[in-house]
Amino acid sequence: MIPKCNVRKTFFLAGFIVIFWLLPKSASAMHIMEGFLPWNWALMWTLVTLPFLIWGFKSISKIFNEKPEYKMLLAMAGAFVFVISALKMPSVTGSCSHPTGVALGAVLFGPVAMTVISSIVLLFQALLLAHGGITTLGANIFSMGVAGPLLAFAVYKLGQKGGFPRWLSVFLAAFLANMGTYLVTSLQLALAFPMETGGVAASFVKFSSIFAITQIPLAASEGILTIIVFNLLFNYNRQELQGLLHFSEEVHSQ
Repeated sequence: MIPKCNVRKTFFLAGFIVIFWLLPKSASAMHIMEGFLPWNWALMWTLVTLPFLIWGFKSISKIFNEKPEYKMLLAMAGAFVFVISALKMPSVTGSCSHPTGVALGAVLFGPVAMTVISSIVLLFQALLLAHGGITTLGANIFSMGVAGPLLAFAVYKLGQKGGFPRWLSVFLAAFLANMGTYLVTSLQLALAFPMETGGVAASFVKFSSIFAITQIPLAASEGILTIIVFNLLFNYNRQELQGLLHFSEEVHSQ
C-alpha cells in the first residue's frame, strides 16, 4: 500500500511549486466562457464528450475495484489539475491561456480517467471561480479532458517504446497535451465563428496563432513542472508507481 505520508508530502511540495511558479500570472480570464458558443455547437460538444465520460467512469471503477490503494494518487492528480488549470492568462476573446495539468494523471491512470477528473474540475471552476461555464462545459471537457489526456497518453507510450528517457517522455506528454488542448479549443472557436474571408481555416489560423504567443512558454513550463512532480512521486513510491503504470497500460489495452 502507498504510504499516505509520502503522498501528502509530495502533494504539498508540488502545490508550493505550482503556486510559487505560476501565481504571478493574471487569473482574470476563463475557459470558453458561459454563453459564448452558439447552442448547437455547445450541444454537439456535449454529446461528443458523453461516451468518453462513460468510458472514464468504467475505467476508474475498474482501477478502484482492483487497486483501491490508488485512490489517494488519483485525488492528488485531480488536485494538481484543479490548481494549475485555475491559473489563467487572458488570450483571445471568450477564452484564455492556462496550464492544464492533465498529463500527469493520464500517464498514471490512462486518458479516460482524466476525462472524469477534468469534468469535475471544470464544473467546480465554473460554479465556484466563474472560470468557464455550464453551457460550454462539454466543449471545455472535450478540449482539456478528452483531447489533452489522449494525446498525453499516446505521446508517453510512444516515447517509452522509442527508448526515450522517462523524463523526456513525461515532458513531451505534458507539453504536447497542453498544445493539443489549445489547438482543439482554437478549432472549436473557429467552427463556431468562421471568418467571412477564408472561413473556418482562416479563423483557426487566427485563433491558434494568438494562442501560441502565450501557450508555447506555458506548455514548456508545465512540462518541466510535471517532470518535477512525477519524479517526486517516483522517488517516494517507485515500486507502486511502476505497478500503476503497468496496470494502467493493461486496463487501456483491453
